[in-house]
Amino acid sequence: MVAKTLFGLEQVLENELKLLGAASVKQGVRNVRFTGDTGFMYKANLCCRTALRVLKPIYFDHVKSADAYYHSLSRLPWEDYMTLDTRFSIQVTQSVPMFRNTMFAAQRAKDALVDRFRKREGKRPSVGKEQPDITFFVHLSQKGMEVSIDSSGAPLNQRGYRTETNIAPINEVLAAGLVALSRWKHTTPLLDPMCGSGTLLIEAAMQACDIPSQINRKEFAFEKWNDYDQDLFVTIRKAMLNRVKECFIPLVGYDKAPSAVRKAQQNIEAANLSDYISIRRRDFFKTQKEHPDQHLHVLTNPPYGERLAVDAQLFYKQMGDTFKQNYPNTDVWIITSSMEGLKSFGLRTSRKIKLFNGKLEGRLVHFPIYAGSASR
Repeated sequence: MVAKTLFGLEQVLENELKLLGAASVKQGVRNVRFTGDTGFMYKANLCCRTALRVLKPIYFDHVKSADAYYHSLSRLPWEDYMTLDTRFSIQVTQSVPMFRNTMFAAQRAKDALVDRFRKREGKRPSVGKEQPDITFFVHLSQKGMEVSIDSSGAPLNQRGYRTETNIAPINEVLAAGLVALSRWKHTTPLLDPMCGSGTLLIEAAMQACDIPSQINRKEFAFEKWNDYDQDLFVTIRKAMLNRVKECFIPLVGYDKAPSAVRKAQQNIEAANLSDYISIRRRDFFKTQKEHPDQHLHVLTNPPYGERLAVDAQLFYKQMGDTFKQNYPNTDVWIITSSMEGLKSFGLRTSRKIKLFNGKLEGRLVHFPIYAGSASR
């Protein structure tokens, strides 16, 4: 199988899959390949926090031209995976310029599928433009053509708990990856001082409580497959829920906008995590660390000056000053695409990790703030 992810989260996803019990795990670019049985495919969809979708490869051929592409796909036994009543969709990606655009390549793949059904059945299945029953992914590379079935359906970042969003919400998969990359220990209090819709805190709480990432999802694509084993899926879901545990560490979010506080609280309630996460209306620049002697982990996604209008240099200088003066003994992790803002932060970084927040290239940056001198 192939689990798709975001750039920079491949190692996090590999670790997740290994912990779940995957075999033959191998990283790619924005993906991780692995092997497992049908039950593991169900478990990967239900539990992986940094996977966008899980694909099951069904066909491979060494095609080198557009004509060979169509003829090869005409030989693929599509009827093993769908019927005339199945509404289907095909998506194509290519790392070699075999077609002038992927939309044309997808159309040729649809032609091959439809023509095969018409020859065998005298009728053709319908394309499902919205909410198809089954989605095929075709990837063209120098090695050849790989066809896969999407087992997930809606992308796995759509957890089902986010009922309200702000102007620039962070992707849930990225948020889960940031929690892991920041090496937050579930024994240390966590603060998001600019929490927005609360996504980082929700993902952190779900990790600390070992709650499956898709616990709120209504449906997976594999539930419409011919070989779907409902009893097996129910058994796996129960087993994963039996691992859920309590979290006794404070998880706190600040935001100065009343609308953001309200939206975060609604999302936290939708995720059934109100007992673990506290949201307060506060202007971070006017705050101090509540327990100076206690170690604190900060993880936040502040404005970049892109979709939210701020003077990045002034804003980041104020942020750095607030941490430096009011938050001793704190590990601060910030994701940002504002390199100018980082230069104004006024603190030395110990680590920078390249990531993308949507289409914006950014960095996850670590600022360790010591109590007293750094040498001590």
